[in-house]
Amino acid sequence: MDPRPLLPEPARRIGAWCVVVLLVTGVVGVGAWLCVVFKTAVTPVLLALLGTALLGPVHRWLIRMRLRRSLAAALTCVALVGVVGGAGYVVVSALIDTGDQIVASLKQAGQWVADHFGVAGGDGVTNLADNAKKLLSKFGAGAASGVLEGLSLLGSLLATSVLALLLTFFFLKDSDRAVGLAHSLAPRGAGDTVEAMARRAFEAVEGFMRGTTLIAFIDAICITVGLLVLRVPGAIGLGALVFIGAYIPYLGAFVSGAVAVLVALADRGFGIALWTLGIVLAVQQLEGHILQPVIQSRTVQMHPAMIMIALTAGASVAGLIGMLLAVPVAAAAFAVLGELRKRYSDGDGPASDVPGAPVPPDS
Repeated sequence: MDPRPLLPEPARRIGAWCVVVLLVTGVVGVGAWLCVVFKTAVTPVLLALLGTALLGPVHRWLIRMRLRRSLAAALTCVALVGVVGGAGYVVVSALIDTGDQIVASLKQAGQWVADHFGVAGGDGVTNLADNAKKLLSKFGAGAASGVLEGLSLLGSLLATSVLALLLTFFFLKDSDRAVGLAHSLAPRGAGDTVEAMARRAFEAVEGFMRGTTLIAFIDAICITVGLLVLRVPGAIGLGALVFIGAYIPYLGAFVSGAVAVLVALADRGFGIALWTLGIVLAVQQLEGHILQPVIQSRTVQMHPAMIMIALTAGASVAGLIGMLLAVPVAAAAFAVLGELRKRYSDGDGPASDVPGAPVPPDS
């Protein structure tokens, strides 16, 4: 009997990797389906994890000030409510105060583009804001006629916010038990690997949240100052739009920058619009070549194409919330894959964690 295998070694390796890819794809698909089915419970958990990653340094600083963990977590959550509430009030007030002005400027910009570039259907471009207002009024009428639906939506948003805040408190308070939990849930001998993967994933999310918040603040300040100098109407509201859009990489910066340029074009003319475009491009270059490499290069390393794919997948699954959560979730996944690749490429797989496994002698 011929002892040789039926298939050559390369074919068997390819087949094995195909099986692994199919298994991983199936697990990821089932996980995504479960997240969609239970999104009412999954969304607060993910939001709480993002809040924990953002507020972790504040909580640790309060603990170093010899405060109890529960008191430090409570004070951190109170500070979160104050900061988010104050920032939300400033952003909403700025958008409400300048919203009509921005919409009118966008209509004028649409008419200018239609007149100077011969865009067919210029009326459609000009009336885009009117159509949006009509759609909004129809939505408002529908909400008024269906008070129960409106109250249900408001209650759902309030419940999600409260649950995310409470989960953030517990995640901060009991963060010291995370290592023990990882070891207790992991299979025998794989505790160190699971702990390392969890640490890498959380570091990636923490780096994304802290870095994105700092970069968004710097971008918003720079663009707002530039728009104020150029006397572009609605500069504060446009700066708030830049800050919010920074949490959606690439797409948010493009949309907010385009809105700023169109408003400047409509209200201040072609020359000021070019200056506005220059300011937006300069800030984006500052972000891409200085801020992101310095702030996020050590924690979040993802190709722009992968970020766009993650944004598209998140939008298709959960809309705007999905777009906001897509990049940090993808960053955590890539961090886990990087940790696994490093461990297995270095020969430090699960076998090295098993008690009694041979340990290489120290050099």
